[in-house]
Parts: sequence; structure tokens; C-alpha cells
Amino acid sequence: MHYISTRGDAPAAAFEDVLLAGLAPDGGLYVPRAWPSLPAEAVAGFEDRTYAEVAAAVLAPFAGGAFDEPTLLAMARDVYGRFDHPDVAPLTQVGEEDYILELFHGRTLAFKDFAMQILGAMFDAVLARRDRRLTIIAATSGDTGAAAIEALRPCERVDVVVLHPEGRVTEVQRRIMTTVDAPNVHNIAVEGSFDDCQAIVKRLFADDAFVAAVSLGGVNSINWARLAAQTVYYFTAHAALAAPGERVSFVVPTGNFGDVFAGYVAKRMGLGVGRLAVATNANDILHRAMTTGHYAPAAVTPTASPSMDIQVASNFERLLYDVTGRDGAAMKARMADFAATRAMRLSEAERGAIAEDFVSCATGEEETLAEIRTHYDETQTLIDPHTAVGRRAAKALRRQGALDGKIVTLATAHPAKFPASVEKATGIRPDLPPAYADLYDRPEKMVRTPNDIEAVRGVILERVRGAGGA
Repeated sequence: MHYISTRGDAPAAAFEDVLLAGLAPDGGLYVPRAWPSLPAEAVAGFEDRTYAEVAAAVLAPFAGGAFDEPTLLAMARDVYGRFDHPDVAPLTQVGEEDYILELFHGRTLAFKDFAMQILGAMFDAVLARRDRRLTIIAATSGDTGAAAIEALRPCERVDVVVLHPEGRVTEVQRRIMTTVDAPNVHNIAVEGSFDDCQAIVKRLFADDAFVAAVSLGGVNSINWARLAAQTVYYFTAHAALAAPGERVSFVVPTGNFGDVFAGYVAKRMGLGVGRLAVATNANDILHRAMTTGHYAPAAVTPTASPSMDIQVASNFERLLYDVTGRDGAAMKARMADFAATRAMRLSEAERGAIAEDFVSCATGEEETLAEIRTHYDETQTLIDPHTAVGRRAAKALRRQGALDGKIVTLATAHPAKFPASVEKATGIRPDLPPAYADLYDRPEKMVRTPNDIEAVRGVILERVRGAGGA
């Protein structure tokens, strides 16, 4: 298995190199040279296998020679054995043909744990094999940073630097990151939006001298290995619900297009996915692109679902590359034009190709809170605002006839990560799990910087252990 860049100017790379690099050196995103496929009989057999066994089988084609299936199975059993539910990603039925896939049973209470934990194990193995250190840098809209810190803090050969937009994540999200006391963890609060943080990260990756100085790598959803790991729960959910030959549709609350693109990858691998619904909040650039063809960022609107408060969806580039004939030179020119004009127009043919697999729906703030309340009234269970955006979209798209049959909504975070919004909607403040019972008493450690790449660069160079190292 080899990987190529969406922008065509980077040499093909093996899985290990893609894992460590994150972003391709030409500024593009890595994708497999060809989509792997799983035999239909293997997919059919997933119904009787554990989550770890499915993970090993799904990830093996992506890993190529870097990790064989027995090694991946040992990693997966260790990683997913720490989740607090025996099914790892359990399904809950909430209607005749409607289900919620609970992706918040990991250590940091969000779906990011599924990929980040196994990435941590892979980093450890590869860096030891190569006798190297690595500095991981990530921008977070709330959950990626916590998952990265939790996964990487035990790694002897990794420093992890997380940028979050100051004041634009919930207190629980922030504290799960900033109360970690480990010498290799560095939190930076940036005076700006998530898009500002992500732009700084991309510019740092484009600085060859800086990349070399700190041995830079990334774990945002630009990292292909993370997307590969997120395909697994589409396979396990489908195996639990579908009859032979039956298709299942998935509704995915998304901002950066990574989690829903993982569903697209699963479909390309042969999984019986019906349609993939992109559920956005008020920051609806993806919905606007899919319904009008106009992809143009607006000002970021703070919402009750901050992990989706994003106006530049990085992984959308991967989809455009795939549906437009995988022309790297054309994609490079297109993304350069987008960087200059901050706008992109999708052709009718492109919108049609996307519509074969995707639909979309945007949900406002009042609707989000109303859905949290409605869900509680109907089920006596609490959901977080991101999941509420997904459930609202699932209902609307079913009514419109855009989705039918069995529909799975991804529950991407625990409601206790968003206590103020859940309490506002229901009058009930969700309790934190026991592992975080003392979260508000723990001291925080972070550095505040302006929205300035030089300020961030200086903090990293001053603090990481790998600066100038091996």
C-alpha cells in the first residue's frame, strides 16, 4: 500500500511515513494510491467478531508492511480494552429504524479516542523502530486535543503540542486537556478561532526548517492513519444491524469532514453504506457547498456544538480529489486559487458526483437545544449538542425522503462535556464519569498567545524536548 498527495507534487509514501508526517510536503493530503477492498465474505463475518478483531482486519490493508494483522490485533485489544463499554461502540435504538452509535466510551469521552489511541500505539512502535523523536502538533476545536494528549502522554519519544481557540471550547473540554501534568504535553490557547489555529498549524508544516528542527508530525484528521482508524466503527455498526445485502445510512455531525469521510472510505472498501449525511450547525460551509455549489468560508459563529465551529473543512479536499478524477495538478491549482480568493465554485458535475454518496442538513442553535430536550422526553437519556445536530438532521432528511431504511446517527461526545447547554435544554446537569469527578479541582497548565504564528513557533521551540534532536 502506497500513498499519494492530493496535490500531486509529493513522492509516493509508505504507511509509516504517512503516519509520522501527517501533511504531505507539497501541502496536500495523503490518500491511498488505490482504495483497498475487503472480501464480501470477510465483511459478512464481522457480525461475530469483537471490535478489536474488526479493527485489525480493516486496518491491515492500509498498514501494508508496517504492521501485520496479528500486531494490529494486539494493539487493538490493548487500546479498546480500556474503553468503558464491553461493545466499545454500542448501538442504541431510538426509533423503528433509527439508531445512535455511542462513540464516547473512551478516556476523553469523544469519538476522537477511537483513532487517537491506536495512533499512539503505532507512534510508539514506529519511533522505537527508527530510534527517533517526534513533535506532534494539533489544532483542536475541543476534542481532538484531549484525545491526542491522552493517547500520546505515555509516549517516551513524543512531545505533543495542542492549540485551542481561547474561550471557544467548553470548560470541561479545556480542563481535560490542560490539567494533564506530563513533561511532554504543551497546551497553547490562541486568541482566535479554530480556523485560525488550524491555519497556524498548516503554515508550520510548510516551514521546512521548523519541521526539521522539531521533527514535526500531525494527528489532526489530515493524518491519514486517523481516518483509517475511524472507518472501523462503520463496519461494526453495519455488521450489527444489516441483513445480507442491506444498506445502512449514517448521519455524521461534522465540521472538518474527517469523520464522515471515513464513512466514504468504508463504502469504497465495499461496505454496504446507503448515504452519508453531513450534519452541520450554523457554521454550514459544507451544507452550502453541497446545496448551492458555493464553498466559501464566512465568519465563525460560536455555537453550543463548538467542535463543529469550523468554516474551512480540510478533508473536503480529499473528496474533491477523488470525485474529480484524482488530478493532482488540477487540485493544486484549485487549492492555490482558494487560498487566494477564499472561495470555490463546484460544478454541476462535481455536485452530482458528491450527491451520489452524500446529503446534508444544517441545524440552528434553537433547534439544537430543542432536540436535546425532545430526545430526553422521548428516551429519558441525555445527548450532547453535536449528537443533537445529527439527530435533528436524521429526522429532517428522513421526512424529506433523502434518507430511508436503517439510519445510524453518530453520537460523537458525552453530554457531560457540554453541561451548560444540556442543562439549558433539559434542566438537568449531566454528571461527569467517575474518572473526572475531581476535574474542576485539578490545576491547569497552558500558555496564552495572540493569533500569531511567530508567537506560537517561539513557544514550541522553547518547550519541546525534541527541538534540534534526533
